[in-house]
Amino acid sequence: MKRIIVAVLISLLAVNTVFAAGGGENGAFPTRNITMICPWSAGGGTDAILRALSAAASKQLGVNIIVDNRTGGAGAIGHAAIMNARADGYTMGMITFELNSLPQQGLVNFTFEDFEPLILVNADAAALTVHVNAPYNTVREFVEYARRNPGTISIGNSAPGSVWHIGAGLLASETGIQVNHIPFEGAAGAVTALAGGHIQAVSVSLAEVRSQVEAGNVKVLGVMDAQRSPMFPNVPTFREQGFDIVYQTWRGLALPRGVDPAIRETLERAFTAAVEDPAFVEQARNLNLNLYFLPSGEFATFLRDNKEAVTRTMIDLGMVN
Repeated sequence: MKRIIVAVLISLLAVNTVFAAGGGENGAFPTRNITMICPWSAGGGTDAILRALSAAASKQLGVNIIVDNRTGGAGAIGHAAIMNARADGYTMGMITFELNSLPQQGLVNFTFEDFEPLILVNADAAALTVHVNAPYNTVREFVEYARRNPGTISIGNSAPGSVWHIGAGLLASETGIQVNHIPFEGAAGAVTALAGGHIQAVSVSLAEVRSQVEAGNVKVLGVMDAQRSPMFPNVPTFREQGFDIVYQTWRGLALPRGVDPAIRETLERAFTAAVEDPAFVEQARNLNLNLYFLPSGEFATFLRDNKEAVTRTMIDLGMVN
């Protein structure tokens, strides 16, 4: 009888050890592939950095991480899919700036508080990019042209109420110009339209226009950052050109609420290590994406502060319903 009791105790101890190792009630985690939801289309900055990060994290977790692009609704569809996913750690996603701009417009009935933030990965400034044959070569020349020709310039963005729509609105508001805002489902479509001469400008990140710049199809007039980009050192900031405009997007990882704490910790450790992976760092550099890391606790504070700042800007621009 004693031998039986000892055997049972050993078995229970082994089971508890597996649970404590990070699997929760289903045992060790992960045991199968993870789905990573991207709220934006393939080819854009969010998709590019998420695929690179997922590849690095796959090495840490020992399973494949499959990126699933859920586009539409200015990011609303993808974000909703992350929020409504089963809280088992096998479905997560990349949340973006729009999570803090859609609720104020009445476009979604959720906020960042309906997610469990994991890590902040990236922050990138907006840049004003135009067709290579455009008759202006500086932000000031662009503004002066727009003032002389009100309503004739169309600026592409990544959907109504998205980060780049608000960026274009901020540009118009601060410079006193009248432009047409043309929505696309992601920055990639807007940049393609610009290169083809269908619109006159885009207000997206440097990473998202880089390939077209290198192809000689577009040119960057200025970046809305506090300092020049190391990858585009010849592109002056808006401040250098007399316009006090600093504006950035951000991207981070989040889970649906209710994920087992042990699983959440496993994922945070893996993706934190992935951010430091030399191969990922090199890919981010090649994509001209600025890495900006915050762990879960600091990311939560960042989200709250960003929501307040974005709301103030949107109120000033008359974009809050």
